[in-house]
Amino acid sequence: MIRSPGGAYAAELVEKKLVGIGWGEPFDEFSAAKTPSDFYNIVRKHWTDYTDQQVINAGRQLYKFFREIKNGDEVITYDSARRIYHFGTIKGDVQHQSSLIGDVSNFRPVNWKAEIARDSLSLDARNSLGSTLTLFRPSDEAASEIRKLSAGIDTKPLPAVLDNEVSEAVETEEPFAKAYENSQELIKDRLMKLSWQDMQRIVAGVLRAMGYKTKISADGPDRGKDIIASPDGLALEHPRIFVEVKHRKGVMGAPEIRKFIGGRDHQNDRCLYVSTGGFTIEAKYEAERAKVPLTLVDSDELVNLLVENYEAADSELRSLIPLRKTYWPIT
Repeated sequence: MIRSPGGAYAAELVEKKLVGIGWGEPFDEFSAAKTPSDFYNIVRKHWTDYTDQQVINAGRQLYKFFREIKNGDEVITYDSARRIYHFGTIKGDVQHQSSLIGDVSNFRPVNWKAEIARDSLSLDARNSLGSTLTLFRPSDEAASEIRKLSAGIDTKPLPAVLDNEVSEAVETEEPFAKAYENSQELIKDRLMKLSWQDMQRIVAGVLRAMGYKTKISADGPDRGKDIIASPDGLALEHPRIFVEVKHRKGVMGAPEIRKFIGGRDHQNDRCLYVSTGGFTIEAKYEAERAKVPLTLVDSDELVNLLVENYEAADSELRSLIPLRKTYWPIT
């Protein structure tokens, strides 16, 4: 498993047939490094503010990426916006290119073969894949499930890992980061089980918690909107926010975006498109070029908005998605 930060760059990595990690500046030094200790020393040299444990975590993951992973190895990465695991095989050595995709700068080419929906995996498998580490080996059971769900993929068991050279230093996860990311995924799991009607009510509830008054369109043709949010609730005062909510597994493309914003008032209207299945790269480009102000919200952003505004939520929203605040001690 090789994760981009929060799964944010998965769509671009898959489109470019790559998988990657950060820590890119001293690429020549990483390329020459042989042992885990070599990688620790390089990280400590260039990231002087890292704690000892951060040095260990970064060094171990870089060692695996540069030295342990071989051509033909199976690999997965997670697209958190679409809640999809991409499955493929490594097809080349490490390459370096700064600013190609966000802050990911060390890459390996991949032959991506299949997509596996998170909801299709067992709870144990999802938990196994929930690590916040950039690079880690999932459980054998999770790997077996992924192979079975990938049509035509070999189902032989994972080979044993022989890592005699790695020092006794052990990489560990930051507990709060793991708890936080797991909570985000658990909220998304709950949201994905809702009906499309309840999903509209969730979005309307979040907008109300943000200070707007909302009106949900009646069942049937909505003439390009599911919700109207405005200061007065009658859509007479500006800004008026026209909201489209798509609660399905498929991604939304550029044609759907163009259709949604067609005919909107560029001066007074604002548009919000919510898709729990995510958006294609072309749809994001279309949104950036739109003359009418338009915001795209995928499942990740919807969870963020829900959590950020939950304290102001009304009883309807809280009944649809009950959440409890947890306090975590600062160390």
